[in-house]
Amino acid sequence: MENVVVLIVGAGPAGLATAACLTQFSIPYVIVEREDYSVSLWRNRAYNRLKLHLAKEFCELPHMSYPADAPTYIPKALFVKYLDDYMERFDIQLKYLTSVESSKYENDKKCWSSVARDMAKGTTMNFAAKFLVVASGENSAENIPDIPGLHSFSGEAIHSSRYKSGKSFSGKSVLVIGSGNSGMEIAYDLATHGANTLIVIQSPVQGSISKIMGNIVKFQSGDEIPFDAIVFATGYKSTANMWLKNGESMLNDNGLPTKEYPNHWKGENRLYCAGLARIGGIVADAKNIADDIKSVIGSMCG
Repeated sequence: MENVVVLIVGAGPAGLATAACLTQFSIPYVIVEREDYSVSLWRNRAYNRLKLHLAKEFCELPHMSYPADAPTYIPKALFVKYLDDYMERFDIQLKYLTSVESSKYENDKKCWSSVARDMAKGTTMNFAAKFLVVASGENSAENIPDIPGLHSFSGEAIHSSRYKSGKSFSGKSVLVIGSGNSGMEIAYDLATHGANTLIVIQSPVQGSISKIMGNIVKFQSGDEIPFDAIVFATGYKSTANMWLKNGESMLNDNGLPTKEYPNHWKGENRLYCAGLARIGGIVADAKNIADDIKSVIGSMCG
């Protein structure tokens, strides 16, 4: 059993920001990450032409600005470098390949008891933390709608997290499902690479597509169109509710906050979440969490 003051689950931007804010107060923490690298969504599950969809001043993490010559909209590679530099500046050390399987508050011990899997060694690790921060992100798992006949599709069907470039789709007919920022950018990227692209912009998806039969997609309008590939730009979902065993004071069954922004970040028994508001707010979350932990520790010592 490893006794820690703060356990942070997830090393995306929210987890890193929380770690940096705790460092400002000299509050010790342990941050665990299930992948073998930080910010896995940006580093390995984002398409090549991706840029931040907000201006850089709205996407900085606490206590460190972008370089003065950085473009207004930060491209993927520059954002990853910024995060790497951020980790170096605040000396953020991670426990990689550490997947939390369960976290439960122990009333008698007044701590969060967490069981994690060392994915490299196949062994179990146990943590006892006074404070628990859920920073595993709202983008933990791919969200693919249940479309009748999808399993029969004879072409290539991928989630946007596995899409890199339209180069390999040149000359093919591609259906993009989802019309958010990613869907629109991927559709544009496909078109610029010579793909014949159709994007589904109606919602819900199931209301636009009736079923899939081999390489034929049948729409509710009655149209039947053949496609070589389908890209699901249908977003992600949180998986925090799968391992957080008694966090109902903060998260719902979908692993998202029960309270509305800006009061979403704090639950009971020294439980917190960062980066789950679905409207940004990572900086505010990280600062609020660090301030609150500092206050609680101060009252304990007082």
